[in-house]
Amino acid sequence: MRYAVDPRQMMLFDPGEMAFSPVALKHLRSDWPGLFRTQILHLMPADELGEHFDPKLGCRTKELYSMAGAVFLMGFFDLTILEAVDRYMFDARWQYALNVNPVEVSLGHATLERYIALFVENALGEEVFDRVTSALIKALETDVSRQRLDSTHIFSDMATFGRTKLMGVTIKRFLTQLKRHHAESYEHLPDELRKRYAPSQGKLFADVKGQRQELRQTVAEDLLFLVNRFGEDESVADRSSYQAMARVLAEQCEVTEEKVEVKAKTGGDVMQNPSDPDATYDGHKGPGHQAQICETCGEDNDVQLITGVEIEPAHMSDQAAVDPMLDQLDSHDRKPEVLYADGGYGRDENVVNAEQRGVDLQSPVSGLSPQDADALTVDDFVIDEETELVERCPNGCEPTSSKYDADKGETTTEMSSSDCGSCEFRSQCPVRLVRGKFVLGHTPVQRRLASRRAEQATEAFGDQYAIRAGGESVNSGLKRRTGMGRLRTRGSPRVRLAVFLRCAGWNLFRALAAYKKRGIRDLAALAGAFCADFLNVRLDDGSASVLRRLTHAFPVRFPGPHRASTT
Repeated sequence: MRYAVDPRQMMLFDPGEMAFSPVALKHLRSDWPGLFRTQILHLMPADELGEHFDPKLGCRTKELYSMAGAVFLMGFFDLTILEAVDRYMFDARWQYALNVNPVEVSLGHATLERYIALFVENALGEEVFDRVTSALIKALETDVSRQRLDSTHIFSDMATFGRTKLMGVTIKRFLTQLKRHHAESYEHLPDELRKRYAPSQGKLFADVKGQRQELRQTVAEDLLFLVNRFGEDESVADRSSYQAMARVLAEQCEVTEEKVEVKAKTGGDVMQNPSDPDATYDGHKGPGHQAQICETCGEDNDVQLITGVEIEPAHMSDQAAVDPMLDQLDSHDRKPEVLYADGGYGRDENVVNAEQRGVDLQSPVSGLSPQDADALTVDDFVIDEETELVERCPNGCEPTSSKYDADKGETTTEMSSSDCGSCEFRSQCPVRLVRGKFVLGHTPVQRRLASRRAEQATEAFGDQYAIRAGGESVNSGLKRRTGMGRLRTRGSPRVRLAVFLRCAGWNLFRALAAYKKRGIRDLAALAGAFCADFLNVRLDDGSASVLRRLTHAFPVRFPGPHRASTT
């Protein structure tokens, strides 16, 4: 049976006042528990969790708002399940923040694990992040017109294997499942093969003598043998361990006429460990996942908040991240006017697409700039941006002809020989002498890149773009404070949950810093406005003050059917 009490529901008496001393209550209300209880707890996805329980039949669930909040806090504080259970039952800060009665609180390991599974199954991490972020942006009146985008690498909770070990571990896991569920098929395998993969995963191939290349070839042949042997047996081939083995064979080996050869190179989009099939490889940072993080950078903001998060495999290029991030920001009314990013995001296609969406993507042009700083470029010519036709050269001369070929996407411009022959900028000009004619060829992409390079060479651009570097501190802070650099979990769904909850928690603590900057020490003073929103009424200052005194920042409710309530 569903049990959920909206934290905005008012109570006349607060058991928390009897459980905590006035000094303790003062500290709780002025720190993150007070902010969480007054502004965040009611945003937790209790309704979504309740859909998995009967509305009337069965035992009563744990209070759903507090359980959703516990999953949130567990993710942000980087706790194990046992540590989170301990905090829930014995930590006064958690009990106050989650609005639970310290006298009757109880929670088991399996219960919390079940709610975590529901979060993963329903992608509630993204929902929590969006709700919390939207509420804090509104409450703090955060300016989202200027934002910065950057990526950071994430290691999941998996071992790092070389290619030989990867193939061997994949085979061992398959054989373990085969022995457990299809013992007869396992017994019919060659003894030599079974003995080769009998040692534990940590000691696999430890006693093998000889060249490593010979061992790798042997393991590859074993891989091909097993994939072919059980490919027609649906009861075996449907198992995830077999499918992982088949995937590793396809990614790591070339099979020609029943002969297998290990590939010299595989690229980054390959499995790194069968325990985390979604993790791939980044040539600079290693195996794992990566997070694209967008953050405000308005000068007038008290603090900067994370506005968008996206999780990708580690091999993905930053160039492919701009459009999905703008889609996410636009869907939640957080689209910026200016987006700062490093050179990895700044290909011409991204800049053009962002401009069409009303976003100025400020990203340095990758590639080499002209070695001669005094050399002229296409940007120095007067070009009609709509027709791509050249109107005048840098010396003010008009061309004899300028034609745009839509099929080739290129403009060919011919200048007068008399003008170019006597031009003082001849040695610096990109116009070339071709078969007795002075010709300039350019594409729209070349024109735009030249224009961006010219803009980025100015001092004004350097001053404005310097703000992008602040995004590095967010990535560093998330890893130091929340453990996001190396997670306690693996697999894309659980990695996504962990990252979204950490980013939501980061925004919570940034909001707390903003309130302290504004001199707001008693966060319970914010309760009146939120109660007014809940009751859909507007309160004057006197009514709000009385309401705050009665509610004491949304006090803890007495459990059971005899709860006193003002609603």
